[in-house]
Amino acid sequence: MKNFVLLSMCAIGFIGAAQTNTELQKHYEAFYKQMRLQGDVDGVINAMTHLNVLSPSIERRDTLAFIYANDGQHLQALNTVGIEKNANDSDLAVQVKAISLKALNQPKRALEQFEVLNARTPNPYLAYELADLKIQTGDNDGAVTHIEYGIANAKDDMKYAFYERQQPYEVALKAAFIHLKALVQYNKDKENIDAAVTLIDEALAIDPNFNLASLSKQALEARKNPPATTETKE
Repeated sequence: MKNFVLLSMCAIGFIGAAQTNTELQKHYEAFYKQMRLQGDVDGVINAMTHLNVLSPSIERRDTLAFIYANDGQHLQALNTVGIEKNANDSDLAVQVKAISLKALNQPKRALEQFEVLNARTPNPYLAYELADLKIQTGDNDGAVTHIEYGIANAKDDMKYAFYERQQPYEVALKAAFIHLKALVQYNKDKENIDAAVTLIDEALAIDPNFNLASLSKQALEARKNPPATTETKE
């Protein structure tokens, strides 16, 4: 009899816990929707974290990581989804790893993830990221392949955003590729600065407001024509 009572109490406890979890899940699903409507990123993260604890899934985990990354919380994004290369990762998980590792100045690790994305669905935007990262890691020959692909496939309406100024701005993606081509040209032949400057002029002809290209041109011209040093007599 005592055993029956004990079992009955345990069963009631399990039912109560299940009902509680179901109610909590419904609560956080409603909370998530409301936070999205209000544009409250912290609230969305809070709701999604609770939902992933109550009912874990790869989709919820990857979505949570993406929300973190999209909000500039790249370390939190990587803590959620990991940093290792995994063939079974969803496209969203790989994208989060790629952009967050790049943002955290981990070009070699970021390059691995962008290569996975590019192998799945190649496009000019991924080609730009690959070329840029390969230049950063010293693989100029590898960068050339992606640059040539990008120049050939970038459409006139494709833009790329830059953030070196206080106010972000966009330029034609093709101009951005030509700027990278100029950097590779200089890296391969530092004595032939004119060739690199010619390419930068080509990029500026496409998009005159390309601030980063203008800065690169100024830096190259300063290397070619360093300011004269004046000797002081004692």
